[in-house]
Amino acid sequence: MSRVVIGLAALVGFAACGDEVLPVEELLKPETCQTCHPGHYTEWSGSMHAYASDDPVFLALNKLGQEETGGQLGGFCVQCHAPLALKLGLTVDGLNLDEVPAYAKGIGCYFCHNVKEVAGTHNNPIELAMDQTMRGGLSNPVENTAHRTAFSPLVDAESQASSALCGSCHDIITPGGVHLERTFAEWQTTIFADPDPRKHASCASCHMIVSTDVVAEGPGLDVPLRPFGRREHTFAGIDVALTPWPEIEAQRAAIRRDLKGALLPRLCVLPADAGRIDYRVDNVGTGHMFPTGATADRRAWAEIIAYGDSDQILFSSGVVPMARPYTDPEALGDPNLWMFGTPARDAGGISTEKFWRIATIDHPGTLLPPAVTTDPQDPRFYHAVEKSFAIPGLLPQIRRVRARVLIRPVPFALLDDLMASGHLTIDVRDQVPTHEVEGSVLEWTQGGDACVCPNGPPCP
Repeated sequence: MSRVVIGLAALVGFAACGDEVLPVEELLKPETCQTCHPGHYTEWSGSMHAYASDDPVFLALNKLGQEETGGQLGGFCVQCHAPLALKLGLTVDGLNLDEVPAYAKGIGCYFCHNVKEVAGTHNNPIELAMDQTMRGGLSNPVENTAHRTAFSPLVDAESQASSALCGSCHDIITPGGVHLERTFAEWQTTIFADPDPRKHASCASCHMIVSTDVVAEGPGLDVPLRPFGRREHTFAGIDVALTPWPEIEAQRAAIRRDLKGALLPRLCVLPADAGRIDYRVDNVGTGHMFPTGATADRRAWAEIIAYGDSDQILFSSGVVPMARPYTDPEALGDPNLWMFGTPARDAGGISTEKFWRIATIDHPGTLLPPAVTTDPQDPRFYHAVEKSFAIPGLLPQIRRVRARVLIRPVPFALLDDLMASGHLTIDVRDQVPTHEVEGSVLEWTQGGDACVCPNGPPCP
């Protein structure tokens, strides 16, 4: 039996493929895993892990960045967006990803389940074994004829070590030394990183929800239903596929579900200062800042609308068009706008989202902080953030006030720039979602209590 497939010459020397299980070149393909793990495969196929090398915004940014840096970016982008292709020598800079075979694009099953070591905290320092063993979170896996099996805490959602695996790609430092994405570093400061197994919550605890299903199925397999079922593989965040892609609706449903409990709000309408609306949000449901990740790109903000008789709008802030014209919140010219983000600037102090140009990033900026202590005596215990909106003279006319938090994964201005330069060759602006953080929605009505909270009065 041939040990190597044409195009996979880089595998020579990594693994001696035995005939009793599938060769490495077959295990590299997610479709191979689909046979016994159909649920995992379907969820993964619609995930941003699967889409990472096909995202047109990523491709455009990588191409522009390579041009502006004279190729100095090298494999910086693809080390996380196409790590297997980089490891196998199928790309060096991501400029030829349209020629790379599908199995090596994105982040597939093999790349996570063949990890032997995480040798650092950022920029994907993951080392693969390149063997026929698929690592999992089960200490007593069922033997099979597809691959060898082994337990690894790196892919065990109940283990804190698994957060190091996720965090290694979700913490990015640019070639210029700017700490661009800090999700893993943020998580490490929170109550969820507590080493006590009774307290901790790994990345997978939130982003890989437990489902009541067997881990594997197929002819000849007798797989018991584990106490924790199996983990969902949608890896929902806030990014979505912007071009035709499998499982789009399922992915968006998972995002809505996971955002729902992220923030705990309070809304007050008060006579103080001749009329004032106070909106408070508390980041209680995430193990990192809100928003997190590519915070220079994220657009998150509060929308406040006060209505009078016949739903006449008497006051508003943060009312951004949901479709055309394509408008970013900062383009409104709204003096009351409350945004959550980290402004990034180039060496000349000019605002930019193009990461290779960023010289400074204002972290934590106006991001909403997570819970970092359970001690009520610690001054960091109370971490809710509140903003007041003045409504002088309007209070007697206001009949109701509605407040909510909205978030978009990428600004339209960046897409406009990439299209104008010719690096983004398709218009994906209609596909960019504006997610409502459902748990942040509150409505105050005249005649009720001064403050409203999700669970009703009395408000804390």
